[in-house]
Amino acid sequence: MTRTEVMRLRKYLNDKFDSNKFDLDPGGQKDGSMELHYNGEFIGVIYKDDDEGEISYAVNMAILEEDLPSAADASLI
Repeated sequence: MTRTEVMRLRKYLNDKFDSNKFDLDPGGQKDGSMELHYNGEFIGVIYKDDDEGEISYAVNMAILEEDLPSAADASLI
């Protein structure tokens, strides 16, 4: 992805979630994807899709079960 795309996506994510903690790392991925970081922590990957000139971006985020709060956590109720 181009530098302009990276900057536009970063701005979109930070504006959308009222934050300044999102960052993108194009890092030369062979498939053209970028790493998505929040507050310095890797949280997912962004992929670009160009379907007959219609461009879209998809975020893939894996959440490990061990990172979720306990089911017995009273704050869930």
